[in-house]
Amino acid sequence: MLLSLHGVLMWGFDDPMQKGLLLSHYGFFLIWQPIWRNEQKLSIPSVALFLCIGILLVFYVNWWLMAFWLCGLFGLLGGRVFSSQEKSSRIGYLLAGSYLLSMLLLWVVPRLLNASAELAAAEFVIQYFMPLVPLAILFTRAEIDERGNPPVLDLFYTLLLLFLAVILVLGSFAIEATSEAHYAEVILKVLFGLALTLVGMSWLWNPRAGRAGIGQLMSRYLSSVGLPFEEWIQNIAEIAEREPNPKDYTVAAMNELAKLPWVSGVTWDTYDSRGETGARGKHEATLSFNEFHLTIYARSPLTPALMLHIKLLARILGEFYEAKRREETLRQNVYMQAVYETGARLTHDIKNLLQSLGALCAAAEQTSDTDNERLLALLRRQLPILNQRMASTLVKLEAPSSEKKHFLKLSNWWSTLKIRYAHAEIKFSAHGIANMQVDTEVVDSVVDNLIQNALEKGKTEPALVEASLISGEKTGIEIRDTGKAMPEAIAAVLFKKNVPSENGLGIGLYQAGRQAAQAGYSLELVENQDGSVRFFLNLKP
Repeated sequence: MLLSLHGVLMWGFDDPMQKGLLLSHYGFFLIWQPIWRNEQKLSIPSVALFLCIGILLVFYVNWWLMAFWLCGLFGLLGGRVFSSQEKSSRIGYLLAGSYLLSMLLLWVVPRLLNASAELAAAEFVIQYFMPLVPLAILFTRAEIDERGNPPVLDLFYTLLLLFLAVILVLGSFAIEATSEAHYAEVILKVLFGLALTLVGMSWLWNPRAGRAGIGQLMSRYLSSVGLPFEEWIQNIAEIAEREPNPKDYTVAAMNELAKLPWVSGVTWDTYDSRGETGARGKHEATLSFNEFHLTIYARSPLTPALMLHIKLLARILGEFYEAKRREETLRQNVYMQAVYETGARLTHDIKNLLQSLGALCAAAEQTSDTDNERLLALLRRQLPILNQRMASTLVKLEAPSSEKKHFLKLSNWWSTLKIRYAHAEIKFSAHGIANMQVDTEVVDSVVDNLIQNALEKGKTEPALVEASLISGEKTGIEIRDTGKAMPEAIAAVLFKKNVPSENGLGIGLYQAGRQAAQAGYSLELVENQDGSVRFFLNLKP
């Protein structure tokens, strides 16, 4: 391609043979051109563009047209230099670019300026030495990408080098036309002017003095792709705050995405919704993020920069969608946790009632005919209390959300507790006068759980159970047994989570601790050693 161009530049455009040489140069250019791939099918507009350029070169060729043609070739070669990854390939492009720039400055521009003296001085070099530069390209090696990726053309550097070459030509012509300076002086002025301009632009691009440069502003503009990125993110965030449901959020977010100027339509497919908005087109991009599948239809072909932007938008939408899914799951877990806690509390209430009934039945079975009066007195004391607790449990089963609190003076509650466990081997003691009001539902549930655990321990090992009412600086109920201490690993997480249990689910004390905390009380293990395991329900923390 370059050798045929050299022949055209040296021998002119008038001879028909030179027209053929120019046409062959254009054919070699079409073979080399780095824009369309050889396996790509050309469209009718592309073919029409190639034909128009060929007709322009053959029938309307002149030195001005050749100057701009060389500028275009220099820009394309420069774009390939900056985008090429292999050093060996860069050498060939650098040689070709050097040849084009030299021919432009030493031969074409002097033709435009009618600088005959400079042409005569450079003719020998142009005719005999410059063809060696394209021939040197034959001795360079062009490595092929083993991954099969097509070569990439850096559009930004291509346009930059094209503009610099055009400025070089037009600047030289303008200075020569307005002054009588020599061509060498004109070229030096233009080159030094371009150098100073590039230095200034590079400083403005990145000032490195704590201020934002043109590079940051351009990056921000390119990332917006026609819409301020902060504004779009703000709209999506407001939708996420306004729509708690993932399905409603998805629909609103897709409508917001369809408002972008370059988007013609959107289709989506998620875990709980599917739909589309806008109109479908032939330019589309399909992206997936976990269970969030999105297809965006654009009004124009999708460039690599736009695809990067689309991936970022889809990632943001997918992250917000996953956050909504997690929020919904969390709300469901909170609801199930409330159901679980209510059920666990009622289960322990029923368990305590059944244990009390079991104790009464066992007392009735062991009572002889001579103890009928004592049994009757026991039943008269216990059954009203059990009936009251059973009625309260039934109310909570029917309507857990409408559960009402029942308060009673602590001394009265203590008397009721002693009556309830009069048949059990428990040592009761009271220290001080307790006149404060307590939530009987919570205190009954917690204390019953502690007493039942201590009594269960007494079935497998010798253990004495003591219950004490303490009133003073600390007011509360203390339950103590003389059995073995519980393992330290279990004691460390006793009220934080369920623990292994040999005769239950291991959630009794966990629920007791949560009930006490919700009522404003505190349950703690104050002593844990062999012969003395003490729990204290602090009613005035």
